[in-house]
Formats: sequence, C-alpha cells, structure tokens
Amino acid sequence: MHRAWFCQLVAGLLLVAAPAAMAADAPSPDIVKRGEYLARAGDCFSCHTNAGGATMAGGRQVETPYGTISSPNITPDPDTGIGKWSDDDFYKVMHQGLGRDGTYLYPVMPFDHYTLVTRDDAMAIKAFLFSLPPVHAPRPPSHLEFPFNVRTSLAAWRTLFFHEGTFKPDPARSDAQNRGAYLVEGLGHCGACHTPRNALSGSKSGEALGGGEITGQGWFAPNISSDVREGIGAWSQQDLVDYLKKGVAPGKAVVAGPMAEVVHTSLQYLSDDDLNAIAAYLKVSPAQSLFPDRHLVSAPGATDYLNNCAFCHQPDGKGISGAVPPLVGNGVVMAGGPQDVIRTILGGLQAHEQYGPMPGLGTALSSQQVADIANYVRTSWGNTAPTTATAAMADDLGKTTKTMLSGTGDCTKIEPDSLATAVAAPGVAALLHQVDAGNMQQKIAAILPMVETGAKPAQADLVNGLTAAYCPIVKANTTIKPEQQVEWLQRFATLVYSGVATATPGQD
Repeated sequence: MHRAWFCQLVAGLLLVAAPAAMAADAPSPDIVKRGEYLARAGDCFSCHTNAGGATMAGGRQVETPYGTISSPNITPDPDTGIGKWSDDDFYKVMHQGLGRDGTYLYPVMPFDHYTLVTRDDAMAIKAFLFSLPPVHAPRPPSHLEFPFNVRTSLAAWRTLFFHEGTFKPDPARSDAQNRGAYLVEGLGHCGACHTPRNALSGSKSGEALGGGEITGQGWFAPNISSDVREGIGAWSQQDLVDYLKKGVAPGKAVVAGPMAEVVHTSLQYLSDDDLNAIAAYLKVSPAQSLFPDRHLVSAPGATDYLNNCAFCHQPDGKGISGAVPPLVGNGVVMAGGPQDVIRTILGGLQAHEQYGPMPGLGTALSSQQVADIANYVRTSWGNTAPTTATAAMADDLGKTTKTMLSGTGDCTKIEPDSLATAVAAPGVAALLHQVDAGNMQQKIAAILPMVETGAKPAQADLVNGLTAAYCPIVKANTTIKPEQQVEWLQRFATLVYSGVATATPGQD
C-alpha cells in the first residue's frame, strides 16, 4: 500500500508564521506515548526525517509532477520548527489544511484524510512532537513550477475535492471495522495512494482503494479493495495482517518500493488489534475493478521469462514454497499499472522474511525484454492485468532504479549494528576478502557460523548484511569485468540465502 508524492509529506507545506501561546500544562507521559503511536500510524517519521538527519527535523526532498517539495521541520524548535504553535494552530493544519496564517496547504499533505482525525488524537500527536529535542533546521526551498507555486490557485482544488469533517462511526459496521475505517481513511491515508486520481490530483471517490499510479515516483499502488480478482478479496485476514506487519503475505505478495518504507517506519509498530481492524475494514470495502471486461491475452516475453525467471518463479508462475513468492494472483503483479513489476525486474529485491533475494536484471536485459516479461507475467496463469508495459517505460524507470543487487546502485548499509560489528571482526573480514568464484560456497559455509553465533541476526538481515559487506570487496576487484562483479555479488547473495534458509515444507 504505497504512499504517493502527495501523501509522503505528512505535515505538508507548513509555514511558521506569527507566534502563538503554547499550552501551559505539560501533557502526561501516557498522552505523549499515545501520540508517538499515532504519529507512527500516520507515517510521520518517514516524511519528516531525512536520511541521516534528526528525527522530525524535515528536509526530505520529494519529486512531484509539479516540482520538488521539501518536508518541514516539525520539532519544537521555536524558530525553524513548530515550537511556537498553539493547539489551535496544529489542529487547523490537520483538520482544515490551513497554515497558521490562513494560507492554503498543498494537497501534498493529505489533509483531506487528516480532517477525519479527532482533535484528541491530533493533540496527542502534537504532545509527542513537543516532547522531542528541538532541532534548529531551516527548511530547504521547494521548487514548484508555475502556476502550482501560486497558493491562491488551491481554492478551486479545495472546493472540488476537500470535505472537512471528523470521522463518524458507521452503525452498520462492527467496532473493529469502524476502527479500521478510521485508520485507513483518516490517519493512515491509504487512499491517498491506493485510490486513482484525476488530472487535477483529486481522488476518484467512486473508485476508492482501487489502485493508482504513484505520480512522480514510478510505482503503482495496487488495488486494496475487496475485489476478489484484482484486490484483496481472496486474501485471508491473517494474510493482510502479515503483509502489513512483516511485508510478506505468504503465497500472495512481498512488499516492495514505497510500501516497504511504510511497513518499516509505520505499520510494523501498530498493535495486532489495529492491524486486524485495518484488515477487517478492507475486507468489507466496496469491490473495485479497473478492468472488469478484460480477458486473458497472450504476450511476448515467454522465452525471456523462461530463460531469466522460471528457475525460481517456475514455468507456471507458482514460485517455490517458502522461498520464492508466486506470481500467480500476486497483488503487485495484478496491479493496474506495471511500474512495480518493471522496477522489480530491473532492480531485484533484497531478502525479506523467509523469502530469498532476487537478482536485478537491469544490466542484463534490454528495455524491450523487461517490458515483454512484465506484460507476460501480468497476463499468464490466470493473471488478467493490462499489457501496458513498454520499452520506453522500462527505460525511464531504469534511470531511477539503482540497486545493489542489479549492479547499478551503491552498496547498502549493513544492518542491524550488531551484525555490522560481527562482520567487521578480523576473522570474518579476512574470509570475505578471500571469496572468489571458485571458493564462494566454501567460504560462506565458514563465515556463517561465525556471524550467526556472534550477532544472532534474523535470516533476511543475515543475507542482506553479508551481501552488503561483500559488495565493496567485489566492486574493488579490478581483475574481473563489471558484469562479472554483478554476477559474483548476486551469486553470493543466493548462496548465503541457501546456507541459512529453513523453508518449511508445504509453506506458501
């Protein structure tokens, strides 16, 4: 459930205007703790914390169709943050989408969803933010194109698409379904990405949660309505909870792209009760089908699929139980747009939960081959997504899909810190520097016990961390060609996974 450009800046374009009085009484620790939880549910952390920067100090740059927007500092710094904001100031931003001086906020902040949030919850979030250390961090400039840099033009957008009002429970729903509706439609603003938008970036309310392109980022947020074929109607309650909490729904889908960040910074922190409530609401949401009359069609790409993908995903697209996710009925594969499939083919995927790493094919296939494979998997084995992938689309997405496992990106950071320490130990480091194509399996077999004993990492962390540790070593090896460096790194990741995987027979 990906966040779009318009939902990535949780507090949007907030302007610090005239000073206002702060509440005299400090909130209780319980309220601050609840505010932190709600801020997690709203995914504030990922938007307002720049890579390597202080928590909530802003500065993250986001590409939109209308230019680049930077996230603001929402720490309690009085000069560059929100330290002078009153309760009413904060609530006005959340509930009305208005700055402290009454200026219209851009819909890059999902205030059309946050308007549903109760005042008590908004005040708890403010209490948490004011408990953080103040950070002096002036906001970097945004670069919006004309006429989008003229705020008064937003009046028309608000008239058409903004409807102010606090969430009201539906008596026809259960308590869990109402709680899920509050999180999905309000604080979690899932529809900001998963609902299609028109040319004016207004949500198509009649197609709520039916899936939509994440404009400016090259991903497609899939259909999460109750539709059985295109949405999550065939998923069990537990499938949904697992996907939201762990990023994996065995036999259904593995998280990728912006949704991976949402799981990492937001959803994994939610209680089981709230995750079940979200699942309960999605299961009863109105079914949406973007392609109701579509019939199965054949497409080019079968040969390229068999040569490059079928060994893991199998000729019938069913994957390998507990190790490789299926493509049949996969929510990402069946999404309305092919962007996520193309990016995954180009950049691969790191190991996640019980699933192994997927090598990226960005340097091995032409853009036309990538597009053909994407169309093939989206229209085979009962999948009925549209054949809209093109070579031009693959070429364009390839410019911003830079990953370690495709050989087109930088080596990733070794996480967690305990694993980084274990990998840096002299014995492990020495063995890593000795790894080559001829002894790779033997050296990995010697390394694994040393690292597992010291760091005790999770399976996926071990696979990804060791691969990240080997990455700079193989990239520095000038005795082999760049394409061989990629092959060695990909084979290393696969062999590490083989050495640690413990797939349960019969597991999907």
